[in-house]
Amino acid sequence: MNTNTNQSINIGVDTGKFQLDIYIRPLDIYFTVANDDKGIREAVNKIKKHKPERIIIEATGRLEMPFIMACAKAGLPFVIANPVHVKRFAGAIGQRAKTDKLDAKLIAYYGEAIKPSLSQLKPETMQLMSDLVAHRNQLLVMQTMEKNRLQILPKELAMTIKPILTAFKNQINKIENKIVKLIESCPEYQAKNDLLQSMKGIGKSQQHPSLVIYLNWDI
Repeated sequence: MNTNTNQSINIGVDTGKFQLDIYIRPLDIYFTVANDDKGIREAVNKIKKHKPERIIIEATGRLEMPFIMACAKAGLPFVIANPVHVKRFAGAIGQRAKTDKLDAKLIAYYGEAIKPSLSQLKPETMQLMSDLVAHRNQLLVMQTMEKNRLQILPKELAMTIKPILTAFKNQINKIENKIVKLIESCPEYQAKNDLLQSMKGIGKSQQHPSLVIYLNWDI
């Protein structure tokens, strides 16, 4: 059990495809687990003993989700950190070297120094948002490929591309509408929603201002 009851425990997690590197600050405890169900259970059990103030993990879009889901189910406080903010923090403190252990240590230090707000989003909602955004991005890539092809094909063949582009546009709109409904049901986005929609060129000029807010969550 954690005997350092007067210390603020911040835990940094560096996420890899196959491994989680975890650093507990200020106890100077470092360990790694596999980024799978067994490894995540092991990590959660170890972390719970230290009663952390926050667990900080960088957003990757996918790799961190199983760990976040496990933290949420265990009632552990977590922060999904913007990698850009962590990188800027590293520059501010002069950290240039980069290893998995140093990254986990840096993320924990970032949590202690900056004290980012804990996430209030339900992990199921985050997972669904992540899946929808990933699918939207895939469709956008395919849409761009077809648009580029349209520019080089002769007119008689170009006509076969236009229905495909219409289908992509319709599917992208449907996905965006689903994302917007999820976003607008999440109180955690409200403050940034108000802020970004007050900025010129973001709110009123966009078809889906809430979607712009979600996709610019790292501003």
